[in-house]
Amino acid sequence: MTSETELIKLYSERILALAADIPHLERLKSPHATVKKRSPLCGSTVTVDIEMTNGKISAFAQDVKACALGQAAASVVGSAIIGLKKDHVENARDELKAMLKDDGPAPHAPFDELHVLLPAKDYKNRHASIMLSLEATTEAIEQAIQGHHTKKIQTIIN
Repeated sequence: MTSETELIKLYSERILALAADIPHLERLKSPHATVKKRSPLCGSTVTVDIEMTNGKISAFAQDVKACALGQAAASVVGSAIIGLKKDHVENARDELKAMLKDDGPAPHAPFDELHVLLPAKDYKNRHASIMLSLEATTEAIEQAIQGHHTKKIQTIIN
């Protein structure tokens, strides 16, 4: 059974402040890709829209319906994501997963503020919600890249 002190530690002031200030909550009008991810355990969802220019995220939006931990993670992601390439986002996703599941260090900059979620490593039922924003963004990048390649191929064929 979780003690009240442990829950207070988990929902720190910084986590709640991040959750209350999520950037890029609007949706994009013409995204290159949109991905919705859902945590089956808690029902949290994050929908990400992205646009890519020259292999980098040039526009980003997210619709976040998650617990405070998922919202805090989405806040950090939204603050850091513009201008990043696929490999940087994949690394952040992998580092966050390792931090939660394998006692790894917090993700590197610009996602280093995800360290505030370190107390959540002991709450496995919250991991999926915390991972949603980075997982949706990684998948959206892949779809945008594939769509871009498909458009180039169609242009050449035509």
